[in-house]
Amino acid sequence: MVRVEEATEATPEVVEAMQRLVPQVSSSAPLPTAEDVAAIVASPATVLLIARTDDATIAGTLTLALFRIPTGMRAWIEDVVTDRGAQRQGIGTALTREALRRAAAAGARTVDLTSRASREDANRLYQKLGFERRDTNVYRTELGTPSGMLSV
Repeated sequence: MVRVEEATEATPEVVEAMQRLVPQVSSSAPLPTAEDVAAIVASPATVLLIARTDDATIAGTLTLALFRIPTGMRAWIEDVVTDRGAQRQGIGTALTREALRRAAAAGARTVDLTSRASREDANRLYQKLGFERRDTNVYRTELGTPSGMLSV
């Protein structure tokens, strides 16, 4: 049994879970601090979902970004991570379904996410839940580097 809930405070338990789980989704990201987690849960644009297993351990997280742009309400799922020791228990499915429910309730017509091709299980899950690959280009620039500096 998996229980999904919104983290509304940066409790020591939530901070520890984020510090344990984030490296499992990104080896290059710095560990989130208590201040980082507090900013995420306090932001009106983000919802931090946590998944608990039967023993109440936080075994997964998902961040849902909700923001309004001129063409309507947008929803974006980021940093979905299931603890390696708790995979294949429906945690990713439960987190994603709850994010979709919340996005619809907020008025979003679509939900976007990205997933590296190497994350085969995650890609299968997203397709199973109705996500379709889009024909689009994703661009990124590194801010603070000479190639990422904008001249003003």
